[in-house]
Amino acid sequence: MSAEKVTRMSADDRRELILAAATRAFAQGGYHGTSTDAVAKEAGVSQPYVVRMFGTKLDLFLEVFEHAVHRIKAAFEEVLDAGPFDPESEDDKARMGLAYTELLRDQDFLQVMMHGFSSGGVPEIGAAARRCMGEVFATIQRTGWSDEQARDFVAYGMLLNVMLSLRAPENLKPGDPLTVLAVCAFGEDLEVLQSLA
Repeated sequence: MSAEKVTRMSADDRRELILAAATRAFAQGGYHGTSTDAVAKEAGVSQPYVVRMFGTKLDLFLEVFEHAVHRIKAAFEEVLDAGPFDPESEDDKARMGLAYTELLRDQDFLQVMMHGFSSGGVPEIGAAARRCMGEVFATIQRTGWSDEQARDFVAYGMLLNVMLSLRAPENLKPGDPLTVLAVCAFGEDLEVLQSLA
């Protein structure tokens, strides 16, 4: 996209364009391996333009990371706000699982989330990751599940994230233990994820 076309967009549209490009760039290179120049190239704008709009690379990464985690929280809130949630109901548990499974189609945002969690040694990223994980967990606690049930739900979601980060669905081989784990983890959604690879 040319800089001329970008300048004709509204400020909100330009911001969204760069955030989407930053999500793709950070998904590939993580925080440490991605420069604001790489984000600018992905967005088709100049590097000074990215810096002018977002400030530092850290500021941009934090915004992209928090946006990614917010998508998960919002998906769970939508299920909980849709009506009564019975913590004993397998159907309601499946609704929560389906809300997360739908998000798995966008692997860039999940990869950004994983990069954020693994960059906890950067103080600002670590603080954001801890806060965001706490917010997701608090949302899941609204189900009425016990803390252990909520923990197991989060742990299962993180297993799916790790499997996607490993590119497991597109690298399965008969007889490989990872294939067995992928089939157990993804179930019937495995074929959908393989088709998106």
